[in-house]
Amino acid sequence: MREVPDYWRIPDDVIADVRSRKLKPGDKLPSIIELRARYDVSHGTVQMAYARLEALRVIRRQQGKGVFVTDPKTWMREP
Repeated sequence: MREVPDYWRIPDDVIADVRSRKLKPGDKLPSIIELRARYDVSHGTVQMAYARLEALRVIRRQQGKGVFVTDPKTWMREP
């Protein structure tokens, strides 16, 4: 069985936290530095993870303020 790359695992974890309501719309995600430490990955890996989440419309970035969870109604499908 192949291991899931970190730049996929991080978004999967964020999406799981939104689904379980650990993260709610408007919640601020940890900084890149915090996620680097939490997952023991490179800056580029976190950037790719955030880019994936942004492409899926799970997050929105606000320059100088941070990265925030969007309303799941706009992107989440019922299981």
